[in-house]
Amino acid sequence: MSTALVIGVGSENGVGGALCRRFAREGLYVVAAGRTEEKLAGVTASIRASGGDASYAVADATTSSGIARYFDAAEEIAGVPELVVYNVGNNRFSPLVEMTDQFFEDLWRICCFGGFLAGREAAQRMIPAGGGTLIFTGATASMRARPPFTAFASAKAGLRAVAHGMAREFGKQGLHVGHVVIDGVIDGEQVNSRLPLLKEHLGEGGMLQPDDIAEAYWMLHRQPRSAWTLELDVRPDRESF
Repeated sequence: MSTALVIGVGSENGVGGALCRRFAREGLYVVAAGRTEEKLAGVTASIRASGGDASYAVADATTSSGIARYFDAAEEIAGVPELVVYNVGNNRFSPLVEMTDQFFEDLWRICCFGGFLAGREAAQRMIPAGGGTLIFTGATASMRARPPFTAFASAKAGLRAVAHGMAREFGKQGLHVGHVVIDGVIDGEQVNSRLPLLKEHLGEGGMLQPDDIAEAYWMLHRQPRSAWTLELDVRPDRESF
């Protein structure tokens, strides 16, 4: 049985949940990884109810032991995963002059350092097993820093650099590394629960749908080796860029 490991799964209607559902529909055993057991249990229960196979693992993605635990959970089910996604992120903001040391470092650990840990673990395990696909979730901030998101942009730009470096180092060894720039507002839990006025302003078709984002990730995984993509950007057709 082939396995997919999705690191950074929250609510069912977020990107992580959509990725889990999409991979499960293709027959992969999905391991949903994150910090909140209640949310992970909801995602996996939904997949099982639809006929898919899934379980979850709870750990801290900003520690090497936490990342190792995620991979161990996948291997215990069906061996080394063939598809891994690092989808961890926390888009917090603060004016620079008011920003604390801890705020900046926490965002870097979540968005960048954890990605490095996941990438290193993936290379160590997946390459000896024959390779596979490793995808990092990026954002508009990966490419452009604007206040008050300077810390977030710094961390996401760092994650992008990790992805680019890994793609060049490990592609010839069979590890397809991709970086997906999600350029726009996602129609997920955060905007629906915290920013309803923004959703109303953007209107119908003005946001990225998690299930549509998941299609792009699956396409990357299915690419033939003669035409691999390193970086892919996705956005609504009405989004300015």
